[in-house]
Amino acid sequence: MAITAQMVKELREKTGAGMMDCKKALTQTEGDMEKAVDFLREKGIAKAAKKADRIAAEGLTQIEVQGNEAVIIEVNSETDFVAKNEGFQNLTKEISAHLLAAKPASLEEALESKMENGETLQGHINNAIAKIGEKLSLRRFALKTKGDNDAFGAYLHMGGRIGVLTVLEGTTDEAVAKDVAMHIAAINPKYISRDAVSEEEVAREREVLTQQALNEGKPEKIVAKMVEGRLGKYFEEICLLDQAFVKDSDQKVGKFVSSKGATVADFTRYEVGEGMEKREENFAEEVMNQVKK
Repeated sequence: MAITAQMVKELREKTGAGMMDCKKALTQTEGDMEKAVDFLREKGIAKAAKKADRIAAEGLTQIEVQGNEAVIIEVNSETDFVAKNEGFQNLTKEISAHLLAAKPASLEEALESKMENGETLQGHINNAIAKIGEKLSLRRFALKTKGDNDAFGAYLHMGGRIGVLTVLEGTTDEAVAKDVAMHIAAINPKYISRDAVSEEEVAREREVLTQQALNEGKPEKIVAKMVEGRLGKYFEEICLLDQAFVKDSDQKVGKFVSSKGATVADFTRYEVGEGMEKREENFAEEVMNQVKK
């Protein structure tokens, strides 16, 4: 019988397997949905579905650089223990190398992209789930390019808990680009420069600072001047080039970079699990681990 897109979609929802794996299972079982589920289970692919509702907020970041192209990724696991597993670490390297070669435009496209062995990336991850026994997922990635006279700065902090990839133009000195990446890992700026901050965000912050000053009982005639001063401090908190350089607090990052004849063109900073719900039992486990020490 003909295998329809709706049948493939239904099987994906039942098993969590990749689209091509589902299509193959339905073809092998002549469209029998129950047999197709069993087929995927036998292959170990459907095991991923049983873990689909678990929270995977641990994991690693990984960076792959090849010539003028680079990628930074975040792959999640359920526990930090698995994140330290050699099999999981190899998986992150395989995924980053594949993404750099495939250059998908979106996460969905990435997961459906074919690897060298003909398997989809999602299928490859599902196989790893079957072996490792935890929910694993590719959360996000960013592809970067540079010119011949530019430099990538790649830095992984705390074994990959934080990953930063910078692009500096005007220099080929990777050490300088890495120094900037280290600073970003430590300070976590939101923007490169003040120019990147939207007018709406500046207006909102100015309004908040104005109200704060008025609530403090400051005279209205000096409030505006105070607000502009505090706004400058706000920019120092969120803008990379305005921040005191972590390796030399006497100079700003912008001054350090310009002294090397360079400019910061782009950066991406990933911190594992940021913005995600954490498993409640993790806190208890951490406390118990500390007690046992």
